[in-house]
Amino acid sequence: MTEPGFLFIPNTMLIELTDDTLQNIVASHDKVLVQYSASWCGNCRIMKPKFKKFASETENVTFVLVDAEQSPESRKLANVTNLPTFAAFNGGKLFDQTQTNKTEVLEELVHKIAQN
Repeated sequence: MTEPGFLFIPNTMLIELTDDTLQNIVASHDKVLVQYSASWCGNCRIMKPKFKKFASETENVTFVLVDAEQSPESRKLANVTNLPTFAAFNGGKLFDQTQTNKTEVLEELVHKIAQN
């Protein structure tokens, strides 16, 4: 299913943002986990497949990929200053975030939002 502003990735709860509309997704989904990245960021490229794997394994959480350079308004929702940044939103509000290139740290955040 394709809607304006984002692409759903088949067989996951993963959305790849194509417009600067993260606020709409956060408002319309209870639990959202976002990876903010950029095409030039090596650690972002390393973490992206891991993020996608968690999206395919985790229920009741919507995973969103955001190009931080293309989406300045979306970046403001989590005050992103470093990449990759992973931000968890619960009930429309920023719940927790981390900047990491370690799978274990991302996994902790995934479990935290999934169980909250």
